[in-house]
Amino acid sequence: MKVRALKYIIPFIFFAGAILSFRSSGWMVWIPMIIAWVLLPLLELVLPPDPVNMSAAEEEMAKKNKVYDWLLYLVVLMQYTALYFFLSGIDDTTLAWYDTAGRVAVMGLLCGTFGINVGHELGHRVNDTEQSLAKALLLTSLYMHFFTEHNKGHHKRVATPEDPSSARMGEPVYLFYFRTIVFSYLSAWHIANDETKKKGKPVFSLYNEMILFQLIQLAFIKIIYFAFNGWVMLYFLIAAFIGILLLETVNYIEHYGLQRKSLGDGKYERAMPAHSWNSDHVLGRIFLFELSRHSDHHYMASRKYQVLRHHDDAPQMPTGYPGMMLLSLLPPAWFFVMNNRIKKIKAAMVA
Repeated sequence: MKVRALKYIIPFIFFAGAILSFRSSGWMVWIPMIIAWVLLPLLELVLPPDPVNMSAAEEEMAKKNKVYDWLLYLVVLMQYTALYFFLSGIDDTTLAWYDTAGRVAVMGLLCGTFGINVGHELGHRVNDTEQSLAKALLLTSLYMHFFTEHNKGHHKRVATPEDPSSARMGEPVYLFYFRTIVFSYLSAWHIANDETKKKGKPVFSLYNEMILFQLIQLAFIKIIYFAFNGWVMLYFLIAAFIGILLLETVNYIEHYGLQRKSLGDGKYERAMPAHSWNSDHVLGRIFLFELSRHSDHHYMASRKYQVLRHHDDAPQMPTGYPGMMLLSLLPPAWFFVMNNRIKKIKAAMVA
């Protein structure tokens, strides 16, 4: 089982590629982007998905194997190491504009793939240390409110009209960006304010998680400004925003067009595997720490990434996450592929 866990070392090639990018010029700057958006999507078009689940005994062993957790902790160290290399090298006056753009794009890739994605996984853990590590990762994308809204908002309202992170059928990803970014942020404030009131504390105080998050993020930006300069801070802000867009593109493809049945009085049926798009494509699963087995994640949010399961009744994406994210950027092509799948799902339910 320890050998099986070691496959999750593979995503760390992005850290190696990023550090190389931050110390290079020319085409080598773009190596991580080529891997992420050319090589992986092409491979997942030809490699078959793997729907096989662990046996009960294998799953029990995997739950107890700390290597899976240590790899996530290592991500935190590597994310901040890569961020330092990025910040310390991005203001090189000898760089061409396309080298600077490439480095910013690569840092943005790390912010989305590791900062928010692994932050998401650790954010579902129950102990304070792992939750603190989750917040530290989310800080690198200036998206700490995701910890609040995702766990206490999105998982409660997923696949309903009330959820800003669930894309509606026929909604282009570019309109979705605005809706989810703005209203998820506002939702996080509502949740944090209500929690602070329940504790009997003033809303405008450090007992309010959202106020604390804003202060931490502002302090982080100021540290970057004073330790480097205004241009470096600007490049970091752009990279963080790229990471946010990557996350929200993932949110878009994960729940597009799927809805839970209303039971009346503002209540909905329980979130089931059928309410999230799933992908068993192996490379995407490994590089994103099983995020693409998203149907099971929403069905059982406490289940750790290494033991997420395939469900036969979960709607399946035609390819892995990298390819689906690219497809979503072309709304007519996305609607053609995904709306037809949704219509077939609805027809099967009626039959």
